Amino acid sequence: MLGKGSVFEGWYVVAAVFVVLMVNAGLGFYGLAVYLKAITEEQGFSTASVSLATSLFFIVGAITGRVIAPVIQRRDLRIVVGAGGLVSALGLWLIGQSTSLATLYVSYAIFAVGFGLSGLVPATTLVTRWFETRRSVALSIASTGLSVGGLTFTVLAAALIERRGMADATPILAVIYIVVIGIASIALWPDPAARGQVPDGRIVPEGEESDAVGMTYDEAVRTAFFVLATIAFVLAMAAQVGGIAQLAKLGSERVDAATGTLLVSTVAGSSVVARLIGGVVASRVSLIIMTGVLALVQGVSLAFMSVGESRLALVLSTVLFGCTIGNLLMLQPLVLADRFGVAEYPKIYSVSQLIVTGFGVAGGPYLLGWLHDVSSYRTSYVVAAVLSVSGGVVFIAAWWFDREPTIGEAPVQAKVSSA
Repeated sequence: MLGKGSVFEGWYVVAAVFVVLMVNAGLGFYGLAVYLKAITEEQGFSTASVSLATSLFFIVGAITGRVIAPVIQRRDLRIVVGAGGLVSALGLWLIGQSTSLATLYVSYAIFAVGFGLSGLVPATTLVTRWFETRRSVALSIASTGLSVGGLTFTVLAAALIERRGMADATPILAVIYIVVIGIASIALWPDPAARGQVPDGRIVPEGEESDAVGMTYDEAVRTAFFVLATIAFVLAMAAQVGGIAQLAKLGSERVDAATGTLLVSTVAGSSVVARLIGGVVASRVSLIIMTGVLALVQGVSLAFMSVGESRLALVLSTVLFGCTIGNLLMLQPLVLADRFGVAEYPKIYSVSQLIVTGFGVAGGPYLLGWLHDVSSYRTSYVVAAVLSVSGGVVFIAAWWFDREPTIGEAPVQAKVSSA
Protein backbone atom coordinates (compact mmCIF):
# COMPACT_ATOMS: atom_id res chain seq x y z
CA MET A 1 0.00 0.00 0.00
CA LEU A 2 1.27 3.46 -0.86
CA GLY A 3 1.40 5.65 2.18
CA LYS A 4 0.71 9.36 2.33
CA GLY A 5 3.61 11.38 1.03
CA SER A 6 5.29 8.36 -0.50
CA VAL A 7 6.57 8.39 -4.06
CA PHE A 8 4.82 5.95 -6.35
CA GLU A 9 7.64 3.75 -7.59
CA GLY A 10 5.88 3.14 -10.88
CA TRP A 11 7.42 6.37 -12.13
CA TYR A 12 10.90 5.02 -11.39
CA VAL A 13 9.93 1.98 -13.45
CA VAL A 14 8.80 4.28 -16.27
CA ALA A 15 12.19 6.03 -16.15
CA ALA A 16 14.03 2.69 -16.26
CA VAL A 17 11.90 1.47 -19.19
CA PHE A 18 12.60 4.78 -20.94
CA VAL A 19 16.34 4.11 -20.69
CA VAL A 20 16.01 0.47 -21.82
CA LEU A 21 13.99 1.46 -24.88
CA MET A 22 16.37 4.33 -25.60
CA VAL A 23 19.35 2.02 -26.14
CA ASN A 24 17.18 -0.77 -27.59
CA ALA A 25 15.80 1.51 -30.31
CA GLY A 26 18.81 3.76 -30.75
CA LEU A 27 21.22 0.91 -31.48
CA GLY A 28 18.55 -1.49 -32.78
CA PHE A 29 15.38 -0.15 -34.37
CA TYR A 30 16.71 3.20 -35.67
CA GLY A 31 20.30 2.01 -35.85
CA LEU A 32 19.43 -0.50 -38.56
CA ALA A 33 19.09 2.32 -41.11
CA VAL A 34 22.63 3.45 -40.28
CA TYR A 35 24.00 -0.10 -40.48
CA LEU A 36 22.28 -0.70 -43.83
CA LYS A 37 23.96 2.35 -45.36
CA ALA A 38 27.39 1.52 -43.89
CA ILE A 39 27.34 -2.18 -44.80
CA THR A 40 26.24 -1.59 -48.40
CA GLU A 41 29.02 0.97 -48.82
CA GLU A 42 31.80 -0.92 -47.00
CA GLN A 43 31.03 -4.45 -48.15
CA GLY A 44 29.41 -3.76 -51.51
CA PHE A 45 26.30 -5.81 -50.75
CA SER A 46 23.07 -4.83 -52.51
CA THR A 47 20.40 -2.83 -50.70
CA ALA A 48 17.98 -5.76 -51.03
CA SER A 49 20.40 -8.28 -49.47
CA VAL A 50 21.10 -6.11 -46.42
CA SER A 51 17.40 -5.23 -46.19
CA LEU A 52 16.77 -8.98 -45.96
CA ALA A 53 19.08 -9.06 -42.94
CA THR A 54 16.97 -6.27 -41.43
CA SER A 55 13.81 -8.28 -42.07
CA LEU A 56 15.40 -11.35 -40.49
CA PHE A 57 16.28 -9.22 -37.46
CA PHE A 58 12.66 -8.24 -36.89
CA ILE A 59 11.32 -11.76 -37.39
CA VAL A 60 13.76 -13.31 -34.92
CA GLY A 61 13.15 -10.49 -32.45
CA ALA A 62 9.39 -11.04 -32.59
CA ILE A 63 9.73 -14.81 -32.16
CA THR A 64 11.93 -14.16 -29.14
CA GLY A 65 9.27 -11.89 -27.67
CA ARG A 66 6.63 -14.60 -28.11
CA VAL A 67 8.85 -17.25 -26.52
CA ILE A 68 9.59 -15.16 -23.43
CA ALA A 69 5.98 -14.01 -22.91
CA PRO A 70 4.98 -16.95 -20.65
CA VAL A 71 8.25 -16.54 -18.75
CA ILE A 72 7.86 -12.85 -17.93
CA GLN A 73 4.22 -13.44 -17.01
CA ARG A 74 5.41 -15.50 -14.05
CA ARG A 75 9.06 -14.61 -13.40
CA ASP A 76 11.20 -11.58 -12.59
CA LEU A 77 11.84 -10.09 -16.01
CA ARG A 78 15.01 -8.26 -14.89
CA ILE A 79 16.87 -11.49 -15.60
CA VAL A 80 15.43 -11.61 -19.11
CA VAL A 81 16.27 -7.98 -19.88
CA GLY A 82 19.80 -8.37 -18.48
CA ALA A 83 20.39 -11.41 -20.67
CA GLY A 84 19.09 -9.38 -23.59
CA GLY A 85 21.77 -6.77 -23.00
CA LEU A 86 24.53 -9.37 -23.16
CA VAL A 87 23.20 -11.10 -26.26
CA SER A 88 22.60 -7.79 -28.05
CA ALA A 89 26.16 -6.72 -27.38
CA LEU A 90 27.48 -9.96 -28.85
CA GLY A 91 25.32 -9.56 -31.94
CA LEU A 92 26.39 -5.95 -32.47
CA TRP A 93 30.05 -6.88 -32.26
CA LEU A 94 29.60 -9.75 -34.73
CA ILE A 95 27.77 -7.53 -37.23
CA GLY A 96 30.80 -5.29 -37.42
CA GLN A 97 33.10 -8.24 -38.09
CA SER A 98 30.94 -9.82 -40.80
CA THR A 99 32.44 -9.94 -44.29
CA SER A 100 29.95 -12.30 -45.99
CA LEU A 101 26.19 -12.38 -46.25
CA ALA A 102 26.02 -15.68 -44.36
CA THR A 103 27.87 -14.35 -41.32
CA LEU A 104 25.93 -11.08 -41.54
CA TYR A 105 22.60 -12.91 -41.35
CA VAL A 106 23.74 -15.01 -38.38
CA SER A 107 25.00 -11.88 -36.60
CA TYR A 108 21.72 -10.05 -37.20
CA ALA A 109 19.82 -13.07 -35.83
CA ILE A 110 21.89 -13.07 -32.62
CA PHE A 111 21.42 -9.33 -32.24
CA ALA A 112 17.68 -9.84 -32.76
CA VAL A 113 17.44 -12.34 -29.90
CA GLY A 114 18.96 -9.78 -27.55
CA PHE A 115 16.74 -7.08 -29.01
CA GLY A 116 13.64 -9.17 -28.25
CA LEU A 117 14.77 -10.04 -24.73
CA SER A 118 15.33 -6.37 -23.87
CA GLY A 119 12.61 -4.83 -26.03
CA LEU A 120 8.94 -3.94 -26.23
CA VAL A 121 7.35 -7.10 -24.80
CA PRO A 122 9.00 -6.89 -21.36
CA ALA A 123 8.99 -3.07 -21.42
CA THR A 124 5.29 -2.60 -22.18
CA THR A 125 4.38 -5.45 -19.82
CA LEU A 126 5.99 -3.56 -16.95
CA VAL A 127 4.17 -0.32 -17.69
CA THR A 128 0.78 -2.02 -18.10
CA ARG A 129 1.27 -3.76 -14.74
CA TRP A 130 2.19 -0.59 -12.88
CA PHE A 131 -0.48 1.69 -14.38
CA GLU A 132 -4.20 1.48 -15.15
CA THR A 133 -5.94 4.86 -15.22
CA ARG A 134 -2.73 6.70 -16.21
CA ARG A 135 -1.48 3.97 -18.51
CA SER A 136 -1.52 6.00 -21.74
CA VAL A 137 0.48 8.82 -20.17
CA ALA A 138 2.96 6.44 -18.53
CA LEU A 139 3.41 4.44 -21.73
CA SER A 140 3.84 7.59 -23.81
CA ILE A 141 6.63 8.79 -21.49
CA ALA A 142 8.34 5.40 -21.35
CA SER A 143 8.09 4.79 -25.10
CA THR A 144 9.50 8.24 -25.81
CA GLY A 145 12.78 6.54 -25.00
CA LEU A 146 12.49 4.95 -28.45
CA SER A 147 12.65 8.34 -30.15
CA VAL A 148 15.25 9.79 -27.80
CA GLY A 149 17.37 6.76 -28.64
CA GLY A 150 17.14 7.75 -32.29
CA LEU A 151 18.32 11.25 -31.42
CA THR A 152 21.20 10.12 -29.22
CA PHE A 153 22.47 6.57 -29.64
CA THR A 154 21.69 6.42 -33.36
CA VAL A 155 23.50 9.69 -33.98
CA LEU A 156 26.42 8.44 -31.88
CA ALA A 157 26.49 5.18 -33.84
CA ALA A 158 26.44 7.05 -37.16
CA ALA A 159 29.32 9.28 -36.07
CA LEU A 160 31.41 6.37 -34.79
CA ILE A 161 30.82 4.30 -37.92
CA GLU A 162 31.59 7.27 -40.17
CA ARG A 163 34.86 7.86 -38.34
CA ARG A 164 36.00 4.30 -37.58
CA GLY A 165 34.05 1.99 -39.87
CA MET A 166 31.74 -0.84 -38.78
CA ALA A 167 34.51 -3.18 -37.57
CA ASP A 168 35.98 -0.70 -35.07
CA ALA A 169 32.76 1.08 -34.06
CA THR A 170 30.55 -1.89 -33.15
CA PRO A 171 32.67 -3.13 -30.18
CA ILE A 172 32.23 0.31 -28.60
CA LEU A 173 28.49 0.24 -29.28
CA ALA A 174 28.30 -3.26 -27.76
CA VAL A 175 29.84 -2.06 -24.50
CA ILE A 176 27.44 0.90 -24.40
CA TYR A 177 24.47 -1.45 -24.79
CA ILE A 178 25.54 -3.64 -21.86
CA VAL A 179 26.30 -0.74 -19.53
CA VAL A 180 23.03 1.11 -20.19
CA ILE A 181 20.88 -2.01 -19.75
CA GLY A 182 22.73 -2.88 -16.53
CA ILE A 183 22.08 0.55 -15.02
CA ALA A 184 18.40 0.58 -16.03
CA SER A 185 17.76 -2.93 -14.68
CA ILE A 186 18.15 -1.68 -11.12
CA ALA A 187 14.64 -0.17 -11.20
CA LEU A 188 12.86 -2.71 -13.41
CA TRP A 189 10.77 -4.06 -10.53
CA PRO A 190 8.47 -6.79 -11.93
CA ASP A 191 5.14 -5.48 -10.58
CA PRO A 192 3.66 -3.19 -7.88
CA ALA A 193 3.05 -6.08 -5.49
CA ALA A 194 6.77 -6.82 -5.42
CA ARG A 195 7.29 -3.36 -3.89
CA GLY A 196 4.24 -3.36 -1.62
CA GLN A 197 2.29 -1.05 -3.93
CA VAL A 198 -0.62 -1.24 -6.38
CA PRO A 199 -1.20 0.15 -9.89
CA ASP A 200 -1.24 3.96 -10.12
CA GLY A 201 -0.34 4.18 -6.44
CA ARG A 202 -3.98 3.74 -5.40
CA ILE A 203 -4.89 3.01 -1.82
CA VAL A 204 -6.45 -0.46 -1.58
CA PRO A 205 -8.85 -1.05 1.34
CA GLU A 206 -7.42 -3.42 3.92
CA GLY A 207 -8.16 -7.05 3.11
CA GLU A 208 -8.87 -6.34 -0.57
CA GLU A 209 -6.51 -7.90 -3.09
CA SER A 210 -5.30 -6.16 -6.23
CA ASP A 211 -5.63 -8.56 -9.13
CA ALA A 212 -4.88 -8.24 -12.81
CA VAL A 213 -8.12 -8.57 -14.75
CA GLY A 214 -8.97 -9.21 -18.36
CA MET A 215 -9.74 -11.76 -21.04
CA THR A 216 -7.81 -14.96 -21.28
CA TYR A 217 -5.42 -15.38 -24.21
CA ASP A 218 -7.67 -18.00 -25.86
CA GLU A 219 -10.70 -15.70 -25.71
CA ALA A 220 -8.86 -12.62 -26.93
CA VAL A 221 -7.24 -14.07 -30.06
CA ARG A 222 -10.60 -15.38 -31.29
CA THR A 223 -12.28 -11.97 -31.35
CA ALA A 224 -12.88 -10.06 -34.59
CA PHE A 225 -11.27 -7.04 -32.96
CA PHE A 226 -7.96 -8.86 -32.40
CA VAL A 227 -7.89 -10.20 -35.95
CA LEU A 228 -8.72 -6.89 -37.65
CA ALA A 229 -6.48 -4.79 -35.42
CA THR A 230 -3.56 -7.16 -35.99
CA ILE A 231 -4.05 -7.08 -39.78
CA ALA A 232 -4.18 -3.29 -39.67
CA PHE A 233 -0.97 -3.09 -37.63
CA VAL A 234 0.71 -5.42 -40.16
CA LEU A 235 -0.07 -2.97 -42.95
CA ALA A 236 0.76 0.19 -41.01
CA MET A 237 4.00 -1.14 -39.54
CA ALA A 238 5.19 -2.58 -42.86
CA ALA A 239 4.94 0.94 -44.27
CA GLN A 240 6.42 2.57 -41.19
CA VAL A 241 9.44 0.35 -40.57
CA GLY A 242 10.13 -0.03 -44.27
CA GLY A 243 10.18 3.75 -44.57
CA ILE A 244 12.44 4.19 -41.54
CA ALA A 245 14.90 1.48 -42.61
CA GLN A 246 15.48 3.20 -45.97
CA LEU A 247 15.58 6.81 -44.68
CA ALA A 248 19.35 7.22 -44.42
CA LYS A 249 19.89 5.83 -47.92
CA LEU A 250 16.96 7.81 -49.35
CA GLY A 251 18.41 11.12 -48.11
CA SER A 252 21.89 10.15 -49.20
CA GLU A 253 20.79 9.30 -52.74
CA ARG A 254 18.49 12.27 -53.26
CA VAL A 255 20.71 14.92 -51.64
CA ASP A 256 23.82 13.85 -49.67
CA ALA A 257 25.00 11.68 -46.74
CA ALA A 258 24.40 14.46 -44.21
CA THR A 259 20.76 14.66 -45.30
CA GLY A 260 20.35 10.92 -44.75
CA THR A 261 21.55 11.25 -41.15
CA LEU A 262 19.40 14.36 -40.69
CA LEU A 263 16.26 12.52 -41.80
CA VAL A 264 16.80 9.76 -39.21
CA SER A 265 17.28 12.38 -36.47
CA THR A 266 14.29 14.40 -37.68
CA VAL A 267 11.89 11.47 -37.60
CA ALA A 268 13.06 10.58 -34.09
CA GLY A 269 12.87 14.16 -32.85
CA SER A 270 9.38 14.88 -34.14
CA SER A 271 8.13 11.59 -32.72
CA VAL A 272 9.32 12.62 -29.22
CA VAL A 273 7.05 15.65 -29.09
CA ALA A 274 4.15 13.94 -30.88
CA ARG A 275 4.23 10.88 -28.61
CA LEU A 276 4.02 12.96 -25.42
CA ILE A 277 1.04 14.83 -26.84
CA GLY A 278 -0.44 11.57 -28.05
CA GLY A 279 -0.25 10.02 -24.59
CA VAL A 280 -2.52 12.74 -23.22
CA VAL A 281 -4.88 12.63 -26.21
CA ALA A 282 -5.12 8.82 -26.00
CA SER A 283 -6.65 9.03 -22.54
CA ARG A 284 -9.55 11.10 -23.91
CA VAL A 285 -10.48 9.49 -27.24
CA SER A 286 -11.23 6.11 -28.79
CA LEU A 287 -7.84 4.42 -29.10
CA ILE A 288 -8.72 2.43 -32.22
CA ILE A 289 -10.07 5.51 -34.04
CA MET A 290 -6.96 7.48 -33.08
CA THR A 291 -4.82 4.65 -34.45
CA GLY A 292 -6.74 4.61 -37.73
CA VAL A 293 -6.40 8.34 -38.25
CA LEU A 294 -2.67 8.20 -37.57
CA ALA A 295 -2.22 5.40 -40.10
CA LEU A 296 -3.98 7.52 -42.73
CA VAL A 297 -1.77 10.54 -41.95
CA GLN A 298 1.30 8.32 -42.05
CA GLY A 299 0.29 7.29 -45.56
CA VAL A 300 0.12 10.94 -46.61
CA SER A 301 3.61 11.61 -45.23
CA LEU A 302 5.06 8.63 -47.09
CA ALA A 303 3.46 9.85 -50.32
CA PHE A 304 5.17 13.23 -49.83
CA MET A 305 8.49 11.48 -49.18
CA SER A 306 8.16 9.55 -52.43
CA VAL A 307 8.28 12.76 -54.49
CA GLY A 308 10.53 14.93 -52.30
CA GLU A 309 13.80 15.79 -54.06
CA SER A 310 15.20 18.64 -51.96
CA ARG A 311 16.47 18.58 -48.38
CA LEU A 312 13.64 20.88 -47.25
CA ALA A 313 10.92 18.77 -48.86
CA LEU A 314 12.29 15.57 -47.35
CA VAL A 315 12.70 17.08 -43.89
CA LEU A 316 9.16 18.48 -43.85
CA SER A 317 7.62 15.19 -44.94
CA THR A 318 9.78 13.37 -42.38
CA VAL A 319 8.51 15.64 -39.60
CA LEU A 320 4.94 14.61 -40.46
CA PHE A 321 6.06 10.98 -40.66
CA GLY A 322 7.67 11.24 -37.23
CA CYS A 323 4.47 12.63 -35.72
CA THR A 324 2.73 9.35 -36.60
CA ILE A 325 5.35 6.65 -36.05
CA GLY A 326 5.90 7.07 -32.32
CA ASN A 327 2.21 7.15 -31.55
CA LEU A 328 1.41 4.14 -33.73
CA LEU A 329 4.08 2.10 -31.98
CA MET A 330 2.78 3.22 -28.58
CA LEU A 331 -0.84 2.51 -29.48
CA GLN A 332 -0.44 -1.18 -30.27
CA PRO A 333 0.07 -2.20 -26.60
CA LEU A 334 -2.44 0.41 -25.45
CA VAL A 335 -5.16 -0.80 -27.81
CA LEU A 336 -4.68 -4.43 -26.74
CA ALA A 337 -4.46 -3.69 -23.01
CA ASP A 338 -7.52 -1.44 -23.19
CA ARG A 339 -9.59 -4.02 -25.06
CA PHE A 340 -8.41 -7.23 -23.36
CA GLY A 341 -7.00 -6.19 -19.95
CA VAL A 342 -3.67 -7.13 -18.38
CA ALA A 343 -4.35 -10.61 -16.97
CA GLU A 344 -2.66 -12.34 -19.92
CA TYR A 345 -1.35 -9.26 -21.67
CA PRO A 346 2.21 -10.58 -22.34
CA LYS A 347 0.85 -13.55 -24.31
CA ILE A 348 -1.80 -11.50 -26.16
CA TYR A 349 0.60 -8.69 -27.08
CA SER A 350 3.49 -10.98 -28.00
CA VAL A 351 1.42 -13.08 -30.44
CA SER A 352 0.04 -9.93 -32.07
CA GLN A 353 3.56 -8.54 -32.19
CA LEU A 354 4.85 -11.77 -33.72
CA ILE A 355 2.31 -11.59 -36.55
CA VAL A 356 2.82 -7.86 -37.08
CA THR A 357 6.58 -8.28 -37.11
CA GLY A 358 6.70 -11.41 -39.24
CA PHE A 359 4.53 -9.99 -42.01
CA GLY A 360 4.79 -6.23 -41.52
CA VAL A 361 7.88 -5.02 -39.69
CA ALA A 362 10.12 -7.64 -41.28
CA GLY A 363 8.52 -7.49 -44.71
CA GLY A 364 8.51 -3.70 -45.03
CA PRO A 365 12.29 -3.08 -45.17
CA TYR A 366 12.85 -5.90 -47.66
CA LEU A 367 9.91 -4.86 -49.84
CA LEU A 368 11.04 -1.23 -50.04
CA GLY A 369 14.67 -2.26 -50.58
CA TRP A 370 13.71 -4.64 -53.38
CA LEU A 371 11.49 -2.03 -55.02
CA HIS A 372 14.40 0.41 -54.87
CA ASP A 373 16.68 -2.06 -56.63
CA VAL A 374 14.21 -2.89 -59.40
CA SER A 375 12.75 0.60 -59.77
CA SER A 376 13.39 3.56 -57.45
CA TYR A 377 12.63 4.98 -54.01
CA ARG A 378 9.67 6.80 -55.56
CA THR A 379 8.02 3.45 -56.21
CA SER A 380 9.06 2.16 -52.77
CA TYR A 381 7.47 5.02 -50.85
CA VAL A 382 4.31 5.11 -52.98
CA VAL A 383 3.73 1.45 -52.14
CA ALA A 384 4.42 2.20 -48.47
CA ALA A 385 1.83 5.00 -48.58
CA VAL A 386 -0.80 2.63 -50.01
CA LEU A 387 -0.08 0.05 -47.31
CA SER A 388 -0.44 2.61 -44.52
CA VAL A 389 -3.70 4.04 -45.85
CA SER A 390 -5.06 0.50 -46.19
CA GLY A 391 -4.13 -0.13 -42.57
CA GLY A 392 -6.02 2.99 -41.52
CA VAL A 393 -9.16 1.70 -43.26
CA VAL A 394 -8.88 -1.68 -41.49
CA PHE A 395 -8.43 0.02 -38.08
CA ILE A 396 -11.68 1.88 -38.64
CA ALA A 397 -13.32 -1.40 -39.70
CA ALA A 398 -12.15 -2.98 -36.43
CA TRP A 399 -13.92 -0.20 -34.55
CA TRP A 400 -17.03 -0.42 -36.73
CA PHE A 401 -17.53 -4.19 -36.44
CA ASP A 402 -16.49 -4.55 -32.81
CA ARG A 403 -19.41 -3.95 -30.48
CA GLU A 404 -17.78 -5.33 -27.31
CA PRO A 405 -17.06 -2.81 -24.55
CA THR A 406 -13.50 -2.17 -23.42
CA ILE A 407 -12.24 -4.20 -20.49
CA GLY A 408 -12.90 -1.32 -18.16
CA GLU A 409 -16.61 -1.48 -18.99
CA ALA A 410 -17.03 -5.23 -19.36
CA PRO A 411 -17.58 -7.92 -16.75
CA VAL A 412 -14.31 -9.51 -15.73
CA GLN A 413 -13.55 -12.55 -17.86
CA ALA A 414 -10.49 -13.72 -15.97
CA LYS A 415 -8.47 -12.86 -12.91
CA VAL A 416 -4.79 -13.52 -12.44
CA SER A 417 -3.06 -12.45 -9.26
CA SER A 418 0.18 -10.53 -9.62
CA ALA A 419 3.19 -12.79 -9.44
